[in-house]
Amino acid sequence: MGELILIRHGQTEWSLSGRYAGRTDVPLTEAGEAAAKALAPRLAGRPLAGVFSSPLSRAVRTAELAGLTGVRPDPDLIEWDYGGYEGLTAEQIRRARPGWDLWRDGVVPGDTDHPGERLEQVAARTDAVLDRIRALLSGGDVAVVAHGHLGRVLAVRWLGLDASAARLLGHPHPGTLGFLAADDGQPCISAWNVP
Repeated sequence: MGELILIRHGQTEWSLSGRYAGRTDVPLTEAGEAAAKALAPRLAGRPLAGVFSSPLSRAVRTAELAGLTGVRPDPDLIEWDYGGYEGLTAEQIRRARPGWDLWRDGVVPGDTDHPGERLEQVAARTDAVLDRIRALLSGGDVAVVAHGHLGRVLAVRWLGLDASAARLLGHPHPGTLGFLAADDGQPCISAWNVP
């Protein structure tokens, strides 16, 4: 069985400043593009049975710069819809809502472009992605280019855990890899935050 290679898109101005970028299509910075290119040697030569990406340009561009081909955009891989918190930092949110925690408290509704999404909705999307990917892993590795919070949810759902367990994983740094595998038939994380 192949591994699921989880790729966090490269750095953007918003990831650099800690702003929540769910549905806003923020481009990669020069450093983000360089980090994406640096992934290419690590991914070269791996037998990929499929490559999927969030449809947002920061993920699609990361896949391209990392040398991935045959990339299939998947709307279920788009980042968490942060609703009214889109574009804000955690510090800004906590000024208005002391003690706020994304995993426990969620988001507030925003405008029509950012209505907001519950953690359970994000988990349902990642479960749908995993259902499609599991069937391909018998033919090799599958690469997924996505986002920080969505990637954490996808990883814990791979492990069979509740989506709220994603708070226990370190946030994947922009332009890094995570490897989801199976050890003796049990799902595991074989590596996380690999540059």
